[in-house]
Amino acid sequence: MDKKYHIRKVLGSYDMFLLLIVAVLCAFGLIMIFSTSYYSADYYYSESARFHFRQLIILALGGPAMIVISFVDYHVYTKKFIFGRFNLIHLLYVVCIILLAVVKIIGESTNGSVRWIPIGPIKFQPSEVCKTCFILFSAYYTSKNWRMMNKARGFAMQLIIAPIMIVIAKEDLSTGFILGVLLMAIPILVSGVRKYHLVICGIAAVGLLGFLLFSDYRLERVLDWFNPEKMDTASQTVQGLYAIGSGDLFGKGLGEGLQKLGKIQEVHTDMIFTVVCEELGIIGAVVLICLFLALLWKIYSIALRARDTFGGLICAGVFIHIALQVMINLCVVTGLIPSTGIPLPFISYGGSSTVVLLGEIGMVLNVSKQIPREGEGDE
Repeated sequence: MDKKYHIRKVLGSYDMFLLLIVAVLCAFGLIMIFSTSYYSADYYYSESARFHFRQLIILALGGPAMIVISFVDYHVYTKKFIFGRFNLIHLLYVVCIILLAVVKIIGESTNGSVRWIPIGPIKFQPSEVCKTCFILFSAYYTSKNWRMMNKARGFAMQLIIAPIMIVIAKEDLSTGFILGVLLMAIPILVSGVRKYHLVICGIAAVGLLGFLLFSDYRLERVLDWFNPEKMDTASQTVQGLYAIGSGDLFGKGLGEGLQKLGKIQEVHTDMIFTVVCEELGIIGAVVLICLFLALLWKIYSIALRARDTFGGLICAGVFIHIALQVMINLCVVTGLIPSTGIPLPFISYGGSSTVVLLGEIGMVLNVSKQIPREGEGDE
């Protein structure tokens, strides 16, 4: 009886709705990865299910990691244990710096930028870990110094982590942008918009323009965006729009899309939404967007009911991270902004992004488990 009661208690404290949404998104992603990649995988590797099975392995690693993290009290990240002065968040900050140094030394160059560390048959992207680091660091510092967040001095202290963002932005501007938003948005949630926030945003905008003007391949992408029909390098965007437009209301049917047959490169990664529209139509695209909205609503509701400020801000950071990646990816594939390498969360093929996102969901699940129930006191 005691064991059964303990199992019921553990399962009862779990947010099963959040787990279900994430599971459905991952399953949907597996199906679409096979549908989008079987032709190119068979043509280039003679393995039609190559990317499908790899993503399955990624989920087999990321899923248990999410469950394990969900049982780790999120307050553990703030407990000091190194000389009584440093905690796991500080340690993660140091790890990110080391990883960025390693990627500069042995990293692989892709499309003009160095982002990946090769580890045997797989490649690891350190910038994905930095997103979690920014969420935890910003949530920790803001919750600890929330009374100072409405003052420039209090906010400026948080910018100690900004050099990581600048280093990443040099090679991956879109990820640098996401890190910048995470760094700004979490304190703003506590203190509100202040004049110095606007000043920093202005400085960041100038820096963004500088990164664009002094990088040939980024400037080329912007020019392609203005005249996609005249640029050979913009053919992927144009073919993606053809795929979206040809899907109509109900699509051509799963696996029946044509634009993925060599016309859109790496369609199983950043451009996967175009095939969702082509094969499943507007209905399929709307269903997928509704799943993301349900996921974001659930994370938002957990953030509002969190036991303490730190837990609420962790959820807010995960919310911002997922929402930004979804919006940027959808804007890119529909031609609203220039092309950039941001995957669609849980849907696109990719190990680093998927595992990190599942880990972040694990943190949200732990925050949810600690929400005070009726009859319990709040901390």
